[in-house]
Amino acid sequence: MPSTTPQPGRRDDDPISVTFVQPDGSRRRCLARPGETVLDAALDNAVPGIVGQCGGGCTCATCHCYVAEPFRGLLAAPHPDETEMLAYVWRPGPGSRLACQIRLARELDGLVVTVPATQA
Repeated sequence: MPSTTPQPGRRDDDPISVTFVQPDGSRRRCLARPGETVLDAALDNAVPGIVGQCGGGCTCATCHCYVAEPFRGLLAAPHPDETEMLAYVWRPGPGSRLACQIRLARELDGLVVTVPATQA
């Protein structure tokens, strides 16, 4: 389970690591600032498969991803708007979330998300 206590020598504004796992199993580790969303991290780093067509407005579901098990319990429950949009994603499953709705915080450092094979 990820640690929720800051590591010695880390500042609150130090970058947070997010790893995107592609459908073929390849991994891409990206850095983002606390307060940004997982969608921001994906778009800033040109991660394939994360589209964010609506620009992060929780109205399109093209930033669907699967959050790895150790991190699911650290996320706030989905807003009803997100839950509604998740009904339209390709192959919803355990850990299905919209990347635009996951705001990065220190306790999510090391977050791993899997990109689906296609977006809705």
